[in-house]
Amino acid sequence: MSDESLTPYDQLPNMLECAIQGGITLFQLRDKTHSDTELLNLAKDLAKLCARHGVGFIVNDRLELALQCGAFGLHLGQEDTPLEEARKHFKGVIGISCYGDLTRAKQAQDLGADYIAFGACFNSPTKPKASTISKEVFTQARACLKLPLCAIGGLTPTNLATLPPLDMAAVISSLWVGDIAQNARVLKEIFNAQS
Repeated sequence: MSDESLTPYDQLPNMLECAIQGGITLFQLRDKTHSDTELLNLAKDLAKLCARHGVGFIVNDRLELALQCGAFGLHLGQEDTPLEEARKHFKGVIGISCYGDLTRAKQAQDLGADYIAFGACFNSPTKPKASTISKEVFTQARACLKLPLCAIGGLTPTNLATLPPLDMAAVISSLWVGDIAQNARVLKEIFNAQS
């Protein structure tokens, strides 16, 4: 995922190229402060870059922007457009943040979500106020959900290895700080080892 301070927008396309070289398969544009109009050209450029490399481009929270830039996916949290409303307009992949809430996850599955994200798994420098969840949520979710599961929040090469096998892992600091391509390779290697 992008981050407004760790991935300055004038550098983000080049940074994303490095991450793709390292093996990422999905990328999410996450921005809490700019307008859709301000982000549209960047989003279109990133969507094209991802498409050229076979990487899924996901927009966080913003239905209209996802539609305008031709995003592969849309990720929605609790305060965002309701899934039922988004599904009427957006035909791509829709993921839902369910924090540590299995009931919300089951409802999202019933309403047509394509994947479920749980977190924060660990204390996160990006979201310092986010509550952490029990790792047991993933085991419980596997037993009652048929959708792919994503871990989010404070993931590092060290703690990623402590989680149950997952379908996806969302990282920010662990990817963008330092050698981006190498970070991506290390994270992918650890992720693949547990799957």
